[in-house]
Amino acid sequence: MKNNAKALVLFSGGLDSILVARMLGEQGIEVELINFFTIFFGPEVARQSAKEMGLPLREVDMSEDFLAILKKPKHGWGAGLNPCIDCHSLMLKKAGQIMRDEGFDVVATGEVLGERPMSQNRQSLNIVEKDAGVEGYLLRPLSAKLLEPTLAEKEGLIDREKMLDISGRRRERQISLAKEFGIKNYPSPGGGCALTQKGFAARLLELKKNKPNFSVHDAKLSIIGRHFFHPEQPISGSLPQVGPEEVEGGRGVEDNYWLILGRDKEENEFLKSQVKEGEVFIIPVNFSGPEALIRGEKISAEIIERAKDLIVEFSSKAKKLKREELIFDIIKK
Repeated sequence: MKNNAKALVLFSGGLDSILVARMLGEQGIEVELINFFTIFFGPEVARQSAKEMGLPLREVDMSEDFLAILKKPKHGWGAGLNPCIDCHSLMLKKAGQIMRDEGFDVVATGEVLGERPMSQNRQSLNIVEKDAGVEGYLLRPLSAKLLEPTLAEKEGLIDREKMLDISGRRRERQISLAKEFGIKNYPSPGGGCALTQKGFAARLLELKKNKPNFSVHDAKLSIIGRHFFHPEQPISGSLPQVGPEEVEGGRGVEDNYWLILGRDKEENEFLKSQVKEGEVFIIPVNFSGPEALIRGEKISAEIIERAKDLIVEFSSKAKKLKREELIFDIIKK
């Protein structure tokens, strides 16, 4: 077997991807780790695991491209608002392009056949490989013996006999292999993507309802705080009764606003850092409470007063003062 193969490993930092990197490295294969992230799932876990392994990690922000598939995924959503199949196809498509441009022999992942019922059944694995345009170049070492061999295996660049035949959701074999490699520190499985969380999915659905063409910046803001759209209804999991087309057709642009209240000091500071031109930020001066970001095409005095009312409503300190005693700092950009 030749030992000058190069593998680009999709690296989440979880046990499966750690094992793949180690398995390929043990064969003398040159391994490079790559992590694709969005505003909904970050590179922090991958960054820490790569550091512990002593391997460099390439980080690629795919938020803009991901947003397009999030709005209308070809293969639908999971239990939350997670388009897992389309998301993984996007990662592999980008990885495949890097593979071709930079002379890698394979793209490798930590996927296990049957580990996830929606995105890792045999049909889904085949769909992802085809949609990403990496047929013959996608190696899944943990389940490789249960799948068709890659070109690199056929050509002797990778020893197929050293690949595994793991399937299903049980993780005993991965844990056993980790012990063989002396791997002690690895994160628990599951989690990581905010879109799988029911509460957050409801927030994003409401944003999608009120602002169908939402941007990455909009989605980023939807992660935190209390949200009020026009018509006034806080994000709570249920969808608003009036859609954006009704708002545009029956009311002026001054009525079409999005108001966000911070829930703690950290959120207040984050919201303040996100204020853009044309937006308004309101800070309570002589009492502690939420700070408010107002976004809209035309922000009227009435909307600003509405924001002040909401700040008071969610501040126990404000209720101890008379209305005329409350002082606010209004920042307009």
